[in-house]
Amino acid sequence: MKQAKLIVMYPTSTDVQLFEQRYANEHVPMAVEKLAGKTRFIASLITANINNELSPFHRIAEVYFPSMTDLEACLNSEGGQETANHAVEISSGGAPLFLIAEVETFDF
Repeated sequence: MKQAKLIVMYPTSTDVQLFEQRYANEHVPMAVEKLAGKTRFIASLITANINNELSPFHRIAEVYFPSMTDLEACLNSEGGQETANHAVEISSGGAPLFLIAEVETFDF
């Protein structure tokens, strides 16, 4: 069975400092506490793109689960819904983009 992950892409905020404060102090602890079944959480800060243009996204979060069933159960749970709603609330640059993916890993 393949792993699954939830990807949340946050547009550049109208107030980056406030977003970063709320993300670090409210959202990450909430995700750690309330996203049941997760096995890994990666929070990436976008610093540039390869064309040296402004990126449309400021942060990308990746939350891994053992299976798609586990991811779906989390998203449908009270904690998953609360965390997703909070992501939308703090994203002042527009609604975050939520993606679901199957994961294949190739180690070199």
